[in-house]
Amino acid sequence: MAGAGAGEFKIYNSMTKQKEKFEPIVPGKVSMYVCGVTSYDLSHIGHARAYVAFDLLFRYLKHLGYEVKYVRNFTDVDDKIIRRANEVGEDPLALSGRFCEEFLNDMSDLQCMPPNEQPRVSDHMDQIKDMIQKIINNDCAYTVDGDVYFSVDSFPNYGRLSGRKLEDNRAGERIAVDSRKRNPADFALWKAAKPGEISWESPWGAGRPGWHIECSAMSATYLTSTFDIHGGGMDLIFPHHENEIAQSCAACPTSNITYWMHNGFVTTNDEKMSKSVGNFFTIREVTKLYHPLALRHFLLGTHYRSPVNYSFVQIDNSSYAIFHIYQTLEDCGSAISQFQEEINTSEEKYSITNDAQKCIMNLKSHFEEKMCDDLHTSTILSDALQEALRLINKILGLLKTRLNKPKRLSNIESLITLEKEVRNVMDVLGLLSGSSYTEVLKQLKGKALKRADLTEENVLQLIEERALARRNGHFERTLERKNKYFNAGDKIRNNLTSKGIALMDVGNETIWRPCVPCVSVKPAKSSFSLS
Repeated sequence: MAGAGAGEFKIYNSMTKQKEKFEPIVPGKVSMYVCGVTSYDLSHIGHARAYVAFDLLFRYLKHLGYEVKYVRNFTDVDDKIIRRANEVGEDPLALSGRFCEEFLNDMSDLQCMPPNEQPRVSDHMDQIKDMIQKIINNDCAYTVDGDVYFSVDSFPNYGRLSGRKLEDNRAGERIAVDSRKRNPADFALWKAAKPGEISWESPWGAGRPGWHIECSAMSATYLTSTFDIHGGGMDLIFPHHENEIAQSCAACPTSNITYWMHNGFVTTNDEKMSKSVGNFFTIREVTKLYHPLALRHFLLGTHYRSPVNYSFVQIDNSSYAIFHIYQTLEDCGSAISQFQEEINTSEEKYSITNDAQKCIMNLKSHFEEKMCDDLHTSTILSDALQEALRLINKILGLLKTRLNKPKRLSNIESLITLEKEVRNVMDVLGLLSGSSYTEVLKQLKGKALKRADLTEENVLQLIEERALARRNGHFERTLERKNKYFNAGDKIRNNLTSKGIALMDVGNETIWRPCVPCVSVKPAKSSFSLS
């Protein structure tokens, strides 16, 4: 069942407040539901954090050999959608449908694998109404003027996920306090239609679902009332997931979810990023200037339950890290191609080096150890993976020296095996692009030029100007004039480095690569400013 070298997989359960061994209800199969977006605008990097985290879980469960059924919904009926649709004069379902597609494009860019099911609220009104009726029949909800409210007093375990006492609870964040409620914490299962709003017919009159009931109904539709994992952001613990538990149990007393998982926030200046506060960056704003793999790497660089503070310095570091990985793999692939015929025609087969054996064993064991411990990705990226890349580059250096045939072919076999293992790790992490190494490097260089507000022609011209200054310096006789020309060349190089463009002198040629700016330069567009 488990991947090679995998230990006991443990995940943190928000219900029990501890890490627990993962044991699915049905051996070999995993059922998993993650709360999706409310589709009224482009998604921000707080959304990216959640869905990259649960994509990582999805990928790792599959890596361990499980058959996974992953369901992630769309909230396409909501107050915010109606309000935005009224503002722009668009049909609410057309608007939400458009942003559902934009979200899917963002997820594809971030290499999030499509869930098995992606249900929308608007397509599941019958299931939602059926569940509400069951809750009413079980004396856990009541009607008031066409609205249907869940009675929290009918559920003694209300608050067990969040740890809140019932007397301390307030109404849900999306709901104003209503004097018609029996308890201020009671929440809407069905909202009576207001003039001009989209609505559906029901036994209680025309209206639409409350926020919480949709996930209970859709998870039960696709996974039954008992399944393995329910996930979402920490901000959903209360009231959303707390209310889900109450209404699901009210509709079906045997309802149970084994593991509740929640990801931490993305913060800006140590404040939670959110649309309501207005301190958010959309995924599109980030990927306009940085490769989507850089954003994914940035998000994986912090444990999924910890808060991560977004900054240009960190995303610059992740962008460089991705370039380094792909440049190393590109160089590795080129070396393998150069010696492939010699490998294929060799009558004797050569083993990989001892260093390569140790490195690969460490990469595998470190990867499985950290992933089995509640998906700790950060040290995989910073330790074992970097060690493998360093060894690849060391071997590439050795192959440029005069090695005898056994050593040369042993090192080539080592490269082949190291590349395979690095790719395996990157694949599970979702960092392995479907494009070639060359194409990814080209894309990364294009983003670097955009951040620097330069074209490649600009950079090549500056390289030529620097080369001319250095040539002139070599021919000058006086120290003062030599320094003048060499300083001019250094100024060009330093200015480019400050913009994230590194010049590298290789033999008689100068090439350029993206780098981390010496002083992180803010993009010109004011909409993407941290100030």
